[in-house]
Amino acid sequence: MAEMMMENPAAAGEEGVMGEEEMEIGVNFQTLDCLNEHGINANDIQKLQDAGYHTVEAIAHSTVRKLSDVKGISEAKVLKIKEIVKAMVPSDFKTAADALEDRKAMLTLTTGAVELDKLLEGGIETGSITEVFGEFRTGKTQLCHTLCVTCQLAVTDGGAEGKAMYIDTEGTFRPERLQAIAERFNMDPVATLENVAYARAHNSEHQMELLKVAAAILSTDRYALIVVDSATALFRTDYSGRGELSERQMQMAQFLRQLTRLAEEFGVAVLITNQVVANPDGMSFAKDSTKPIGGNIIAHASTTRLRMRKGRGENRICTVFDSPTLPEADAQFAVSATGIQDAVE
Repeated sequence: MAEMMMENPAAAGEEGVMGEEEMEIGVNFQTLDCLNEHGINANDIQKLQDAGYHTVEAIAHSTVRKLSDVKGISEAKVLKIKEIVKAMVPSDFKTAADALEDRKAMLTLTTGAVELDKLLEGGIETGSITEVFGEFRTGKTQLCHTLCVTCQLAVTDGGAEGKAMYIDTEGTFRPERLQAIAERFNMDPVATLENVAYARAHNSEHQMELLKVAAAILSTDRYALIVVDSATALFRTDYSGRGELSERQMQMAQFLRQLTRLAEEFGVAVLITNQVVANPDGMSFAKDSTKPIGGNIIAHASTTRLRMRKGRGENRICTVFDSPTLPEADAQFAVSATGIQDAVE
């Protein structure tokens, strides 16, 4: 997994957004230009890029069958490229001790609320998908906006010194909210907005297409976060009824697989929001009789799943619904004009 790693201190970065003394982030991906040195011509590299492959790791993680679908690339050439890439990307076994060292070097992005960060053992982790689900007005979109700002902070302040990418499917993105959050963290609002790439997805096909564009952008600059708000809304409206359920789930699985690939290749944190529906199996008097949509497809794709619900006043409650490392527990936080913050008494 290509995660954002902490390396030696350096004094680089954008003034007003990145701190003067900051930790340099190691980049663990290789662009396709590297294949030039191994006898792959520029035309073939361009064909691969046009098909959405922008890193050596993307080639290594794809199947021969998928690569053979690229127009103008024969199966014999695909096998040759795969052989070259195999030597460039380690994909064999390693010890659990090495895996632990990789985990220690992984960055987390602060949510802006102390108790919520404690619950998440530092914040939203890079290199994997975190799903946030809940009813309307539970703070999902507020968390997305806050992280777009905090990911730009210095590593020592809970950030990753990278840019953010925001795919909006419901028309809820508000740049003026980013300005207010930036001012709260003593950051330059203009520079902060320049470091957020935004796209409005209009249908599920467009949403899929945007991930190809995202891969191209991620390979040229340092990004720390991808937000998809919401990941499931367009699939719900584009595919309706039981007759299209199978197709919907298949397309959603493809989308989530691409997101997982981007998280692992580029070491970015991926935050997706999800809607909930009434659970017909649940008791009407149960504490929460709703369930996230998407079924097992989205459950298996998300590494960490967080449930948001309303508390008293502006307070909200976050529960760890599913995680390989975090215990099932709650934390309170508040939503405000300046994003996610500590709960109000």
